[in-house]
Amino acid sequence: MYVRYTIRKEGILMTNDLARIPVKTLVKQDKIKEMLTETLKGRATQFATSIINIVNNDRALQGVNQMSVIQSAMVAATLNLPIDKNLGYMWLVPYKGQAQAQIGYKGYIQLAQRTGQYKAMNTVVVHEGELISWNPLSEEVEFDPTKRTSDEVIGYVGYFRLVNGFEKTVYWTREQIDQHRQRFSKMSGKSEPSGVWKTDFDAMALKTVIRNMLSKWGPLSIDMQEALKHDEQEPTEHLDIEAEEEVASETTDSLIADFNKSQQEGAKDDDASTNKESEEAKQGELL
Repeated sequence: MYVRYTIRKEGILMTNDLARIPVKTLVKQDKIKEMLTETLKGRATQFATSIINIVNNDRALQGVNQMSVIQSAMVAATLNLPIDKNLGYMWLVPYKGQAQAQIGYKGYIQLAQRTGQYKAMNTVVVHEGELISWNPLSEEVEFDPTKRTSDEVIGYVGYFRLVNGFEKTVYWTREQIDQHRQRFSKMSGKSEPSGVWKTDFDAMALKTVIRNMLSKWGPLSIDMQEALKHDEQEPTEHLDIEAEEEVASETTDSLIADFNKSQQEGAKDDDASTNKESEEAKQGELL
């Protein structure tokens, strides 16, 4: 079941105040830990570690509002999808200073499988020579991967069959995908792909095919409806965690104070180290 979390202005954390605090500090905050535990149960600690690792390995994510990273990760958590971008289920993508949840085609397939209504489903890349024929009216496609004449991608085929016998086949040319990308994907750039579209064009194209196919003709569970709603959605201004205003303010002030203190202590350590090195250098000169 999907659970939406929003941090209210009178709630536990103020997004503007905490935007600069690293994720590794935020996930240690009690209310964030409670939120993760409520959603993920015994997997909360592992998921928090995944968030930290993803941000540590992505310089672009380190520069966005860090509360938006938590909020986007919660989309994946509530849908029970892994956020490791190498797995292709979900990505956390930087966009205009915020992190956005972007669901991959594997994520949509996973959510569809959970409904128990799909008997078969697939989507494939079509290279030059592999498409023998395609009839958009009857949806009859003749596809033969042994006929490939080059590695040039010309299109993408999507297919599903339900347990009740209903089936659907779609075919998109690469040009149609690119036109759709420029029109509907805010993070993909304009004439030239950017972001995930630049690094994983085929994966994003397959996601477009299956997302469009399922949303138009497939039975949608609550999770799938929420996935369609939140996919590539800009994070709202705040995370819905109920808290008493006085306690919330104290918790926020304490977290910010602790962070500032650690920064100051780090600066002092750096100064002390510099001074020590300077003294040693002077003594070396005297000798």
